[in-house]
Amino acid sequence: MVKLHVNVDHVATVRQARREAFPDPVAWALAAEKAGAEGITCHLRQDRRHIQDDDVRRLRAEITTFLNLETSLEPEMLAFALESGADAFCLVPESREEITTEGGLDVRGERDRLADAVPALAASGGLVSLFVDPDREQLDAAREVGAQFVELHTGAYANATGAERERQLDRLRDAALHGRGLGLRVNAGHGLDYGNVGPVATLQHVEELNIGFAIVAHALMYGVAAAVGEMRALILHP
Repeated sequence: MVKLHVNVDHVATVRQARREAFPDPVAWALAAEKAGAEGITCHLRQDRRHIQDDDVRRLRAEITTFLNLETSLEPEMLAFALESGADAFCLVPESREEITTEGGLDVRGERDRLADAVPALAASGGLVSLFVDPDREQLDAAREVGAQFVELHTGAYANATGAERERQLDRLRDAALHGRGLGLRVNAGHGLDYGNVGPVATLQHVEELNIGFAIVAHALMYGVAAAVGEMRALILHP
């Protein structure tokens, strides 16, 4: 059964727009758990544009499911991750100019840094995942550097329509099969919403979907419980 992990970054985005103390991403995460989320994801970016250091600490102290921390390979961020106590770490590319993560990690290009980061994070007690495009070469490289998981970047699928969306779904399907064949465990996420999540939820070997913006946006209209509950229902019964 595919699990739903809810990303709370954009609750913090709303808060940071006015530098207020609310809305609180930790309180929101607790409400998401109550509504059926099986894990909470957050991305502590180097520019601190949404999630802040103390948010991660409070999430670790207060949530009762599973904390997945997304982080870049920058030394400052890895040092924080190592001390965070997160249950899992997802290593992602990061650029100050991007609005959101624009693509997967170049695992081959980052081989040297990953060779240090992956075992260090694993030694801290967390599962280690690499956020990658659905590309066999990147999956092969992820296996070579010792990652336990990959998270397949679903952005190209989410942004496509018609025949191109089907082609992108086939890429995801092939990547999930190839990754599992290498012994990697497979998650997926980015850009998934209420209209496109169903086919991804049916992909063989995908264990977990990480979804944030669509759920937070839906919650603005319908509340956290409804937003999380509706997404979970779509994943369980695509």
